[in-house]
Amino acid sequence: MTEAAELKPAHKVLEVGTGSGYATAVASRLARTVHTIERHGDLAKAAADRLSALGYTNCIVHTADGTRGLPDEAPAILVAAGGPTLPEPLKKQLAIGGCLVIPIGDFEHEQSLLRVTRRSDFEYEEEPFGAVRFVPLIGEHGWAEDGTRSANNHVPERTHFRSLPDMIRSALEPLPAFDDPAFGALFDRFASSRVVLLGEASHGTSEFYRARAAITRHLIEQHGFTAVAVEADWPDAAAIDRYVRQRASRSSSGKPFQRFPTWMWRITNVAAFVEWMREHNDSKPAGERAAFFGLDIYNMRSSIAAVLAYLDRVDPAAAAIARERYGCLTPWQREPSTYGRAVLTEGYRKPADGRYACTRSESRLSAQPRCRR
Repeated sequence: MTEAAELKPAHKVLEVGTGSGYATAVASRLARTVHTIERHGDLAKAAADRLSALGYTNCIVHTADGTRGLPDEAPAILVAAGGPTLPEPLKKQLAIGGCLVIPIGDFEHEQSLLRVTRRSDFEYEEEPFGAVRFVPLIGEHGWAEDGTRSANNHVPERTHFRSLPDMIRSALEPLPAFDDPAFGALFDRFASSRVVLLGEASHGTSEFYRARAAITRHLIEQHGFTAVAVEADWPDAAAIDRYVRQRASRSSSGKPFQRFPTWMWRITNVAAFVEWMREHNDSKPAGERAAFFGLDIYNMRSSIAAVLAYLDRVDPAAAAIARERYGCLTPWQREPSTYGRAVLTEGYRKPADGRYACTRSESRLSAQPRCRR
């Protein structure tokens, strides 16, 4: 909004909706003076004290109805709350050539951020800046406290504010049992998407894991999704991928999922889903089987080993370079957290002779300088 207002060093700015005073402080670095209006007295006082203590001396905080604005004209007006229409007093107080930036629209639906430029006494130009969602602009020329349009806002009333529980209740959809086909069918709305994200917040309970499995099964069975990517170590998850796609197993120096976060995936709900994936893939050609991938490399040791094993097969020269580059990580690969503790010590951070020698490696893996003590 500050950028859209195109503030100039000589501008006097009117801001409606002070809040914490953060946007006021930003505008004050770009303009000569900022007059900011906050309808809540406690907020206005706190913002004024904060701005003063931090040295923002060109900010004046007012406690008033922001929809009425201030008597004098302003070259720039910023309104940090959404109104049903453009408040008439703010239009009249805008200087010719000045910009007013304000969200307009029904509170319960999408608002549009508008930049209104005054071209003459009676001519205004509007430019939309996309969809936004702001708190309601309460005041004589905005919304009333109960959510209806204010008495001086003569546009027919179209909406009414509802409480947060009411809005949540109206948006809720009842869910059937996880094993009911109707459960997965509720997510057909995402069938045309290339990627469906099931949510970081779904860790922690058996119900969440069962719900994710039911949704994923439906997307794979009914809509042809071909990959499951989870927040798990890449080489560890690769063992599951080989199992569900019935690929040959590979020798490994250790069992998968022995490190953090073992609790996320070494559980019975995931085991049941993995068995379902293998059974589902059993009737599919090898190229059409759904895969299981890990997105993380918490397990540094196994991740390094997997990269080197791959390069040994396809590009031995690149494997040799990779081993050299991985050398600096070797002392920490079993427990990377020890590296964090080591760098806190002065002896580790300070080179013995105070000098570093740097050479540039023009390898296939990297064109970045590599430094050796």
